Amino acid sequence: MKKRFVIVGGGHAHLTLLAHLDRCVSRGHRVTVVNRSAYHYYSGMGPGLLAGTYGPRDVRFHIKRMTEDRGARFIEDAVVRIDARDRSLKLASGAVISYDVVSFNTGSEVPALIRGATGPAVFPVKPIANLIRAQHALIELLAGRTADIVVIGGGPAGLEIAGNVWRLAADRGGRARITLLAGSRLMARFPDRVRTLALRSLQRRGVEVVEGAHAAALDKNRVIMDDGTARSFDAVFLALGVAPSTLFRDSGLPTGPDGGLLVNRFLQCTAHPEIFGGGDCISLEGNALAKVGVYAVRQNPVLMGNTCAALDGGPLVPFVPQKRYLLIFNLGDGTAILHRNGVTMDGRFAWRLKDRIDRGFMGKFQLSGELDEE
Repeated sequence: MKKRFVIVGGGHAHLTLLAHLDRCVSRGHRVTVVNRSAYHYYSGMGPGLLAGTYGPRDVRFHIKRMTEDRGARFIEDAVVRIDARDRSLKLASGAVISYDVVSFNTGSEVPALIRGATGPAVFPVKPIANLIRAQHALIELLAGRTADIVVIGGGPAGLEIAGNVWRLAADRGGRARITLLAGSRLMARFPDRVRTLALRSLQRRGVEVVEGAHAAALDKNRVIMDDGTARSFDAVFLALGVAPSTLFRDSGLPTGPDGGLLVNRFLQCTAHPEIFGGGDCISLEGNALAKVGVYAVRQNPVLMGNTCAALDGGPLVPFVPQKRYLLIFNLGDGTAILHRNGVTMDGRFAWRLKDRIDRGFMGKFQLSGELDEE
């Protein structure tokens, strides 16, 4: 029986599914992919994209071409409402599409935690395409004067952005005063060794790290702190951590504490088994997963197998999250910090390992001539 299969979002957890869409199409199913852009950018290489270590074509997948080359339909749009009762999706354009099976991998966004955090000089680190716009703006700022760059956020994203802003300025021969507003403590959820290496790297390069206060508001070209102090900026990056969009909660679907679509071990919505999800946009029932890309990558074969089973029949396979995983943070100076299983190290080897892993992942799914593009 032919079914309507809709894939929402071209993120990491959907890449295996997208690479094999022709299997669904060949069985007679009507397959539609909805994504905000023709491209999906790999977040793990985003800071390097900002620095100029990578170009746009190195860090993106051509989702539109991948979809159409395999006989499916691509719609450049965003889902703004899910009607689970009618099995339909309302798009930002006003269009409505129906489904028999749907899978979501819509990622995450930087939540609006700071008043006044809008404007042409304000750059949330997600979506990753924002970093292309940020790079162009910084290059213009760095031409002929000293630029004040503020990064808000003391986690991995803030660390990597601050380090790679330094790299961009150094490579361009520009002058920048870079301040990282790290909240209560830089890399607070990591062991002290990680924090020490991160702090040492940034301070050695003249990046000022401010701890013990939080950004409360942006007022014109100033960051207002909750202790009453203020910092001027020419450009500010918001790297405050990420959260799923409010799409699922607003649509009346079950969600976890962070607002992500609540799914069972088969990555199915707990209330509607024809709805699947993966990556940062989900909350796994009974297991609070960190927002790290390794989980989305490991969900690839599970989502592919289980959505195919929902379309054609067959057993479902559980997703079993790994307890330990490798983290490598790009410091922007040709070195990185590696952390796994209580082992922490830094240096050029860690950076080379990260670069090799990232390029290997890209090569696996850049199937649509991405590297031949300008």
